[in-house]
Amino acid sequence: MNLILLGFFGSLAAGMMTSVGAVPALFGRTVSRKTTDMMLGFAAGVMLAATFFSLLAPAIDIASDSYGEGAIPAAIAVAGVLLGAGIIMLLDEHLPHEHFISGREGPEATELRRIWLFIFAIALHNAPEGMAVGVGFGSGNMAAGTQIALGIGLQNAPEGLAVAVALLSKGYNRVFAFWVATLTGLIEPVTGLLAAVAVSVSGVLLPWGMAFAAGAMLYVISHEIIPETHRHGHQSRATHGLLFGFMLMMFLDVWLG
Repeated sequence: MNLILLGFFGSLAAGMMTSVGAVPALFGRTVSRKTTDMMLGFAAGVMLAATFFSLLAPAIDIASDSYGEGAIPAAIAVAGVLLGAGIIMLLDEHLPHEHFISGREGPEATELRRIWLFIFAIALHNAPEGMAVGVGFGSGNMAAGTQIALGIGLQNAPEGLAVAVALLSKGYNRVFAFWVATLTGLIEPVTGLLAAVAVSVSGVLLPWGMAFAAGAMLYVISHEIIPETHRHGHQSRATHGLLFGFMLMMFLDVWLG
């Protein structure tokens, strides 16, 4: 199959795992804050491992093949990470959105309906994940693309549940919470498709794309996910979840890679 289509369908499959995670919301099931924080910690661990084992390390290897050993591959990785984190930081600062716990951030946008503020916030989080899957498949490495898609899909399930539970806690009905959680994953095939197109068109962009996705994910992990999991005093459970997620993704990388 065309690499671009693989990038699209791989990121679509990973993104739709948010729907799987949100299924309990249809039955009115809720989870404790401790469990939610632990699951979000797991998601952070998976993303953290993916940034290095699935993105940064391959990016440095690919750049080394093109430019030889030395400072250039390292400089590309550093620049790509800074660029990815910087873009997400700018979006976070200038796009009106609302975090589930800390409330509204970004410029005032009172004319926007409240639910769109939630969707904007979630889109910021999921965009780099879809990008990572798209880059993996767009590189032509099926094992890498499959591995990243599997890891991102695993961590999307608890994210989908967390989104649905948060909406239920704000008074939204079960069906609405489920569908919104499902829709949050659909940003991933969009960014996955764009990333797959970019890296498949020009091989020069491949290490840059990988480092960019890694930087974007690192920013989301540090700025949003980890602070949220520590906000209610459940940092021990969240850390256990992070360690388990990190080890699982590392195992998948070594096994499938």
